[in-house]
Amino acid sequence: MIKINLILRPSDLVPKLKRFWQLSEEKIHLIENNYDVSKGSPVFTSQGKYITRGWTEWTQGFLYGSMILQYDATGERKLLEMGRRKTVEVMSPHISHMGVHDHGFNNVSTYGNLLRLMKEGKIAFNEWEENFYSLALKISGAVQATRWTTIKGGGFIYSFNGPHSLFVDTLRSCRSLILSHCLGHILQSEGDQRISLLERAVEHMKATANYSIFYGEGRDIYDVLGRTAHETIFNVNDGNFRCPNSQQGYSGFSTWTRGLAWAMCGFAEEIEWFDSVKYVAIAGLNVKKDILPFMIKAARATCDFYIDNCPVDGVPYWDTGATNLYKLGDYLNNPADPFNDFEPVDSSAASIAAQGLLRLGRYLQQNAEKESGDRYWQAGLTVLNTIFDEPYLSTGQMHQGLLLHSVYHRPNGWDYIAPGSKIPSGESSMWGDYHAREAALYIQRVINNETYHTFFNIL
Repeated sequence: MIKINLILRPSDLVPKLKRFWQLSEEKIHLIENNYDVSKGSPVFTSQGKYITRGWTEWTQGFLYGSMILQYDATGERKLLEMGRRKTVEVMSPHISHMGVHDHGFNNVSTYGNLLRLMKEGKIAFNEWEENFYSLALKISGAVQATRWTTIKGGGFIYSFNGPHSLFVDTLRSCRSLILSHCLGHILQSEGDQRISLLERAVEHMKATANYSIFYGEGRDIYDVLGRTAHETIFNVNDGNFRCPNSQQGYSGFSTWTRGLAWAMCGFAEEIEWFDSVKYVAIAGLNVKKDILPFMIKAARATCDFYIDNCPVDGVPYWDTGATNLYKLGDYLNNPADPFNDFEPVDSSAASIAAQGLLRLGRYLQQNAEKESGDRYWQAGLTVLNTIFDEPYLSTGQMHQGLLLHSVYHRPNGWDYIAPGSKIPSGESSMWGDYHAREAALYIQRVINNETYHTFFNIL
C-alpha cells in the first residue's frame, strides 16, 4: 500500500521539476538528432535507444506532443516550432485513421495541445491556425466515433482487435469525442443521420465503468473493488458481455496496472469536464444525477485499488496477479524494486496514475469531500515525488528515455533484458515519458498558480 506523504506540498517538488525539465529537453534533442524516423514511430527503448515495435503508430503524437509540453513548461521556442512543424508534416494521417482507437493519444497530444496554448494565450492567436487545429480535432473525434459496437443498453468504441473488443485505455480517447462535440461537430452517417459525439462518449464511458471495472459486487470470484480488466469481450451478434480478457496483462482475472492507470486518469479528467458544464443535452440525462455518479464511483474504485495494491513509494509492479510476485516477499510494504529477479515494475503506469489521483483529489476537495480528496491528492504527490527522482528519472547522457523502468509487453517478451538480469529494467517508453511530462506540467501550473491544466482548455 502506498505510504501517503501527508505533509508533502506541490512546492516541495520545485527542485525536482527544474531538473526534470532540463533532462527532458536533452532527451527530446537526443531522439530528434539520432532516431531514424523512416523506421516508424519510436515506441520504447532497448539498451537506451528508442526503437519501434507494435501494432500501430500509436505513440507518434506523444513524440511531438512532448515537444509542445516542453515549450509550455519552459518557454523554449525552438521546441514549439519543432512540435508545430512536425504536427503539420506528419500527423495528418492520424486524423482520418479509421483503424485505431488511439485518437485521444495522437491527436489531442498534438493538435489539441497547440490549440490549447493558443486559447490560453501562450502562443500568438492566428485565425487560420486556430481553424486548422479545430478542424483536425473535429474530424478526429468523428472518425474515432465510427468504431462503434452496439451492445445491450449502449455501445462502445471498439479496439483494433475488432468489434467484440473494448479496451480500458480507449477511455482516454473519449477526449477526442468531447472536444469535437465542444467545437460544434457531429458525426453524419447513412442518410445524413446525425449522431451525437457526446452521447457516444458517454455510452463508451458507461460501458467501461460497467464492464471493465469491478466493484466487489460478485460478478465473478475475482471481483475485487477497483480491479480492472484491460479488455472486455462481447458477442457482437446479440450485444451480450462474455468475459474479461487482457492483451498486455497477465490475465483477464488480474489487473494490468497500466490499464488500471488509464482508467484512473481517464475518468478523473472527464469528471472535470462534466463538472465544468452547467447543462448537457444527452437523451434527457442529468449530468449531476446520471453521469457524474457512475464516473466518480469508477474513479474512486480504481484509485483505491491502485493505492492498496502499490508498493509504499507509489510505483506498481506490471500486473497485480503476476505469478512471481510472491517471491518478492512483503513487496507491498516496501518500496518497489525495479532491479529484482522476479517481476518488473512499470513506472509508466505510475506517471499516468498520478494524474488520476491528483485530478480526482482536487475535484473532491472542491466538492465538499476534503478528507477523501486530500487523501488522493497527497497520494498523487507521493507518486510524483518518487518518479521525478532516481532510480526512475533518467540521468544518463546517452539514454534517450526520460522515465526509466517502463514495461511495454511483458507477455510477448518484447522488452529488453540486460545481460545478467532476469527481468526488464532500465528502459523507457514514449507514453511513459509523455505522461511524466504531462504530470510535471500539471503540478507546475498548480505551483505557479497558472491556468489549471485540462484537455478542454481549448474552449
